Amino acid sequence: MFRRVRPRARNLTEPILTVSEAHSVEVSFAQKKTSKNFKRLSAELRGKAGRAIADYNMIEAGDKIMVCLSGGKDSYTLLDLLLSLQRRAPISFELVAVNLDQKQPDFPQYVLPEYLRALDVAFHIIEQDTYSVVKRVVPEGKTMCGLCSRLRRGSLYTYAAQHGFTKIALGHHRDDIVETFFLNLFHGGRLKAMPPKLRSDDGRHIVIRPLSYCDERDITRYAAAREFPIIPCNLCGSQTHLQRQAIKEMLAAWERQWPGRTETIFRALSHVDASQLADPNLFDFAALAGAAVEPAPDASLESLYTQSRQ
Repeated sequence: MFRRVRPRARNLTEPILTVSEAHSVEVSFAQKKTSKNFKRLSAELRGKAGRAIADYNMIEAGDKIMVCLSGGKDSYTLLDLLLSLQRRAPISFELVAVNLDQKQPDFPQYVLPEYLRALDVAFHIIEQDTYSVVKRVVPEGKTMCGLCSRLRRGSLYTYAAQHGFTKIALGHHRDDIVETFFLNLFHGGRLKAMPPKLRSDDGRHIVIRPLSYCDERDITRYAAAREFPIIPCNLCGSQTHLQRQAIKEMLAAWERQWPGRTETIFRALSHVDASQLADPNLFDFAALAGAAVEPAPDASLESLYTQSRQ
């Protein structure tokens, strides 16, 4: 039997909480605290997405936006935040969730339709067997993501063109952008990442990444709190040798040793000084050849040191 504790200021005949009841109260307070944390996280992610949209003019009045929904945490969060921003926005725009069913084994076809119908969100499922193509073309043990993403992108772009979408929204976040930068740096010899907004190579589509300012850790927490019905990728999710995974582990190690480093790297990508790099196509170094330089009156090390002290 649980012992009852009677407070001094109360009538001794009044019923008092048992230990188990007191524990229930503590759980209730914990739930309220968690709720406050979630509201804070939700507001932060919504604010970052809103800033990215404003900074890069991603969404305009009358836009018909195709939200690419894969069933992963990033695309669920993207759709969730865009729906929230749509309700608050001073302009009108349309959102349509589009998923590409690539016919991967054991893909749960019912999950996304049920989820989207419950939200009353317009959606379409494209069915195309890219899985068989990837398995047939890519040699055993080689990375499948490159071909898979190209086939997926082609299918989505084609559907967007056929149905009059003005923007294509992808769920790439800040960490994806930084990881892509290092992949191109280490393996491609190029300073290149994922821009928050771009025009497709064929010039027909505008691609936007509203989660560009959001970090993956917060998205993971948000997705867990919202209990999204996550669909894992069985095609390439088990490929532990992926170079992107190696980059992800490198950045995670840096972040543990120097917290905030990933954010600093991302900020550097938006503050590029072309004259301090070495790309003649980006900066006209040849034009600097004709500059006249006046000889210094006294170029001795002693005089230079004296001048620097003045």
